[in-house]
Amino acid sequence: MQLPPKVTPRAFERLAEIGASDDGKALRVAVEGGGCSGFQYEIDLDEPKDDDLVLEGVGQKVVIDAVSLPFLADAVIDFTEELIGARFVINNPNASSSCGCGTSFSM
Repeated sequence: MQLPPKVTPRAFERLAEIGASDDGKALRVAVEGGGCSGFQYEIDLDEPKDDDLVLEGVGQKVVIDAVSLPFLADAVIDFTEELIGARFVINNPNASSSCGCGTSFSM
């Protein structure tokens, strides 16, 4: 049985800081073919769709489409601030390897 992804409180708090839900938007996390390792994450603000899995916290939403969901089973969606910048990151136990940029992975 696959577990749905989890979203850290820090990621929800960052969405609240940028006012995502004020515009009716949610953080969309999708997996697409491509990137230097075979698959890549697409992360942007988008309106939720009817067939999305919706994860909610502090009045904010993270949405994942049905096609991407198996690739993100048991993953953790987080927000990090480092010297190179601040960004949403995915810690995915399903990825066998990833590239240095952190947006591309293989399974």
